[in-house]
Amino acid sequence: MAENEPIDAEIVPLDPAPAPVPVSPPVDPGYTPDGVPTFESVRDKIENRYGTAIGSAELAAETPEGRSVEEQYEARQKAAAERLEQIRRSMHDD
Repeated sequence: MAENEPIDAEIVPLDPAPAPVPVSPPVDPGYTPDGVPTFESVRDKIENRYGTAIGSAELAAETPEGRSVEEQYEARQKAAAERLEQIRRSMHDD
């Protein structure tokens, strides 16, 4: 073959792109394939809510308003105990 001779080439058709693989949504680890929550996920949610409630109560108790409510409650409890004792004494006096 001489250097100036053209080279025969054949046209190769392009391969069609492979069909896309359907992507299923990821399964939430807290649920069964049927959509039912697992025991662990329910327990985690309850523990989270409980922890949040305890934390909120602790923070609320540290505010001036929270301390005021606590003081009012204690004053009512003391007044109720005194009134109950007064009623008991009056019943024994009769």
